[in-house]
Amino acid sequence: MTIRSEPEVFGFMLTDQFSMIAFSAALEPLRLANRVARRKLYEWHLYSQSGGSAEASNGVRVSVDRSFRDAQKMDAVVICSGVNVQQLDHRDLLAATRRLVKFGAAPGAVCTGAYVLAKAGLLDGYRCTIHWENRPGLRADFPDLDVGEDLFEIDRDRFTCAGGIAAADMMLSLIKRDHGDGVASAVTDQLILHRIREASERQRMDMRTRLGVADPKLLRVISLMERSVGRPLAVEECARSIAVSSRQLERMFLKHLGIPPNRYYLKIRLEYARHLLRQTRMPILDVAMASGFNSASYFSQSYLDHFGHSPSQERKAAI
Repeated sequence: MTIRSEPEVFGFMLTDQFSMIAFSAALEPLRLANRVARRKLYEWHLYSQSGGSAEASNGVRVSVDRSFRDAQKMDAVVICSGVNVQQLDHRDLLAATRRLVKFGAAPGAVCTGAYVLAKAGLLDGYRCTIHWENRPGLRADFPDLDVGEDLFEIDRDRFTCAGGIAAADMMLSLIKRDHGDGVASAVTDQLILHRIREASERQRMDMRTRLGVADPKLLRVISLMERSVGRPLAVEECARSIAVSSRQLERMFLKHLGIPPNRYYLKIRLEYARHLLRQTRMPILDVAMASGFNSASYFSQSYLDHFGHSPSQERKAAI
């Protein structure tokens, strides 16, 4: 821990439709750190594409200080974006971020901001994370990227998080690193949090709670299905993985989830395909293949039956 005489300057880059909860969760710990320390440990400035107010995904407009192009030297630059990050023109933001990093700013991101850092080439050779819903799209567009599933990642001077409340956990960890346990604990208390969550904690709700299922064998099969989307396993293979017959497995699914295993597996694959359609520019045939479909026509019909519209309509709606 190094004691600084000057406050550490953070620049928050707000893209159109940025996530308000992730932005607030990242900013408020800095404000509270100043309050509990009774001195200015941090200061921050806000930036947008035009230099005018930035609109969050919840419709709230936030006043900013300058445009991306006018961003000045800072200690850390934090990209704050939202669900439509892949559809935006990031040229000014990419240029500004690269310039700021060149002159010493540590690059960070909340929610889907990791996508922008990846596009800028600033995550090559670093471990990062992103919101679980956007992970398939990030991996598809940047297959060589080391994308984890943790709440947040702090790898040397790079820091990324899953978004939502995880932004607070990441910032609390940075405060702890820079100013010690006392300040970080006091800020945590002010936030009415019981503890700072570890980076390695899972993003998603525990599967048992999320599905309302307690049967450990059934949960193991569902986990196996979620890990085997691109190369789907036969129902018989799923059954063998927990040492039951195919008929027994079907009874388990019908009892606990009201749907046979093959239909549940199809649902998992189609949900994965929807993430790719919304978040990437992959051709629809490639999306089908990545989701375990060998036939484009079968994929399109399955998608239409499940969601009520075709893959191409899904893609158009996301643009």
